[in-house]
Parts: sequence; C-alpha cells; structure tokens
Amino acid sequence: MINRKEKRNMDFKLSKEQTDIKNAAREFAVGEFTERAQEFDREEKFDLNIWKKACELGFVGVTISEDYEGLGLGQFERCLITEEFWAVDAGMGVAIESTTFGSELIEHYGTEAQKRKYLPTLAKGEAIMGTAITEPDAGSDVTQAATTAVRDGEEYVINGSKMFSTNANIASFMLVFCLTNPNNPDRHKRHSFFIIETDRPGFEANKLKGKLGIRACDTAEVSLNNVRVPVSNLIGEEEEEGFKQLMYQFNMSRIHVSAQAVGISER
Repeated sequence: MINRKEKRNMDFKLSKEQTDIKNAAREFAVGEFTERAQEFDREEKFDLNIWKKACELGFVGVTISEDYEGLGLGQFERCLITEEFWAVDAGMGVAIESTTFGSELIEHYGTEAQKRKYLPTLAKGEAIMGTAITEPDAGSDVTQAATTAVRDGEEYVINGSKMFSTNANIASFMLVFCLTNPNNPDRHKRHSFFIIETDRPGFEANKLKGKLGIRACDTAEVSLNNVRVPVSNLIGEEEEEGFKQLMYQFNMSRIHVSAQAVGISER
C-alpha cells in the first residue's frame, strides 16, 4: 500500500525519451498532415508515401518487440504518438496507425513462426495489415459472426462476408474472425482468428465511401469465397480461442481511443 508521503513524491512528468517522442510526433503531424488533411477527407484517399515516412521515423509498430524488429516501446509511448497525430487530423492519424492494428494479437497469441513471418514486415514498413471482424449481422455482438472456416486436410476453407474492414484494399494480409465450431454450447468458444493474404483466390474487397468521418483511412466490404489458407495461418494453431484473442486486442485499442479523444480536445 502506498502511504501519503510516497504519493506526494510520485513523479508524473514525462521522461526525456517520452518528451522527445511526443515532440517528434507533433512536428511530423503538423508538417505532413496540415496541408493535405482536407484533400484526403474530400477525396477519401491517402498518400502511402506519408505512411512510409512515418515508418522511417519510427512512428509505426512502436510496440512490436525488438525481437521482431520493432522498437519494443510501451502502450503509453504509442498513446503519446496517437494524441499528437489526432490533435492535427484524425483521419490521417488512423490511416497511419491502423496499418499495424492487430499486431498485438499476433505477438501475444501467434506461433513463433507467425510472429517471425509477419511482424518484421509491419515494423519495417514493408507491409500493411488489416482486420475483418464486423459482419452485416454481427456488429457489437461479435459472437454472432457467421463467416465460416472449415478444415479440409491441412487447409481451412473460408466463406462469408465482412463489413467495415480496415485496410482491406491496401493490406498485404488480413486478420479475419471466423466461426470454426458453431456447435460449442459456449458462444465465446466458437470462433478463431486466421491470417489471410489478400492475394489469395476468392478474396475480394470493395471500398466503402461516404463515411461520416475518418475518410483518409481505407474501409471496405470483404467477400470470402472458398478462400483456402494453410493450417499454419490459424493464430496460435489453436481453434476456439478467437473471442479471447479479440478481447485482448480490443483492450489494447481502447487505451488509444482515450488518447484519440485527448488529441481531438486539443484542437
């Protein structure tokens, strides 16, 4: 238990490294976002060269471990970047930061082979990932997701559709939430996550336009028609853990929703 004297001595100031990160993120956002934010919002597009610059400066994949060529920083440091990006423009902030959304799930639950195959490409700015969770009839209650993944030998065959899928038109691979055991009496043990490369036959993404905001960030409807992936693309190579894995990822992202709100309030 912390006594009163110890409370008075607690230091809430940012470290020099954290201050440097915050200042660098602000400088980057002001320099890169200000003149083009309205253009991207109006035309519903984004210049990936800006994402590349963000990668080179160390603003992307900051929480990915050094073992997988990331910076190995904490969620707080990432929140400092998020806050500064959103203080200038939310759409461009999401367009950059969403390129690694789901990487925490892969790093926490993936096999070592999955981590080494996918995480370094994100950390180095060689690939963009996306997520496909929401469905036309499964929004807030993700346990209603009906996209199926049926095992066929050493592969899974995936069929279904997803809505509001982040980065589906520009990603190299997607993290997709699928129904693998519909008969499990526990609805929280029916789903699994798969990594699906977007160049696989049967994968199709159609850009959604006319969103109320965040128009610089790619959002799509995804169709999965007999998409085949190897068993090694099942996260952790273990079925029925998808809901738990998703809640872990959501808990990570909720921290950043707070940072986004702080950033917007500073405008």
